[in-house]
Amino acid sequence: MNVDDVKTLANAIREEVAKAITGQHDTVDLMLTALFAGGHILLEGPPGTAKTMTARCFAQALGVAYGRIQFTPDLMPGDIVGSNIYNFQTGQFTLTRGPIFCDLLLADEINRTPPKTQAALLEAMQEHAVTFDGTTHPLGQNFMVVATQNPIEHQGVYPLPEAQLDRFLFKHRVSYPDAQEERAIIVHHGGGSASHDIKQYGIEAQTDRKTLEKALATVGDVTLVDDVVGYIASLVRATRQNPELEVGASPRAGAMLARAARARAALDGRAYVIPDDVKALAVPALRHRVILSPPAQIDGRLVEQIVSDLVDQTEAPR
Repeated sequence: MNVDDVKTLANAIREEVAKAITGQHDTVDLMLTALFAGGHILLEGPPGTAKTMTARCFAQALGVAYGRIQFTPDLMPGDIVGSNIYNFQTGQFTLTRGPIFCDLLLADEINRTPPKTQAALLEAMQEHAVTFDGTTHPLGQNFMVVATQNPIEHQGVYPLPEAQLDRFLFKHRVSYPDAQEERAIIVHHGGGSASHDIKQYGIEAQTDRKTLEKALATVGDVTLVDDVVGYIASLVRATRQNPELEVGASPRAGAMLARAARARAALDGRAYVIPDDVKALAVPALRHRVILSPPAQIDGRLVEQIVSDLVDQTEAPR
């Protein structure tokens, strides 16, 4: 598989998702970038903006094992990873796998469960494995988490800790559709059939686990020259030196931004990374990894604007 094959595969996935989802092109593009970069994505947006529906259609178009967890305040870590349950008939413990054992996991409303349960995803997101009762169980190379959260409600929610946010490759803000897209949504989903049943849209699987492994290997071979490496490092280090940011991005942010830039290049059919790849992904890759300083919070500054300004101020290679 080469980068042209990756581009063709990505276009086929986009077309399948578009059978059910109107608009949200930037959301699907970032999900594809995260997929081929081997990362995870956090979707944040108000209710009714098709975050969950997009993730379901995305998994259907991929044709991989799909799992979903509806996070609630009473959810326990064992409900996610599973446990060993004693069988009185056999006198032995039986492994009961949780919903995390899949290729694409939808963590729906992830901020509705306490940090203890949120932390059950940490090992899975970082090492693609889970450990309980002293035994480590692999999840597979293609394991991906698509998490959603509602930024409007502040009662009964538990903000994600910084260590958990740093595991996400992207944090994407899902916005409302424009007027034309909203009219199309009403026509498309306002009929008599149940819009939540994605089978009616005829979404067909375009890939499988082995194909995705080949695609990830192809993305890993995309050329990243020293000048672009230096540009990524300068951009990440600039977040630690900006007085408006109390905490800057971690070294992990630079490594993951480089992987994402490689994936974006492959999605465009290029075997090399250009500075524009880094610029396009800087805000979704860094917005959740930095913390505003108290004066910046008082002034009402936005993290996105600060990161965008840093991108403009950091000299890019030519």
